[in-house]
Amino acid sequence: MKYLHTMVRVTDLEASLRFYRDALGLNVVASREYPAGRFTLVYLSAPGDDSAQVELTYNWDPEQYEGGRNFGHLAYEVDDIYATCQRLLDHGVTINRPPRDGHMAFVRSPDNISIEFLQAGAALPAAEPWASMPNSGNW
Repeated sequence: MKYLHTMVRVTDLEASLRFYRDALGLNVVASREYPAGRFTLVYLSAPGDDSAQVELTYNWDPEQYEGGRNFGHLAYEVDDIYATCQRLLDHGVTINRPPRDGHMAFVRSPDNISIEFLQAGAALPAAEPWASMPNSGNW
């Protein structure tokens, strides 16, 4: 058995690509349109690791998706959690659970999917502005 991907339904493909590709830094591995089924699939992976992918499913006919928190979350290990969170802030992403402990942070995608970041190895020493930054919303 081999893990292939996690599918997330998205309501705005361009907003989701700005989040997952541009802000989060994932690479687009493949993109396919299915006119007969009226949907588009975009597969993304972390740089250097195409074996674990996120599949964005965009249905062309409008649908409302609720319960994003019920999904749970996607999790990524990062080399520098502070640099990752700063990059996300620079792209206008709210840090819902800042990395006050130098180890863990959470953000949300445009479709309210929770994304967790974990520091590779030992936690980084506490640093500002993260150490005193409060939580924002649900994570």
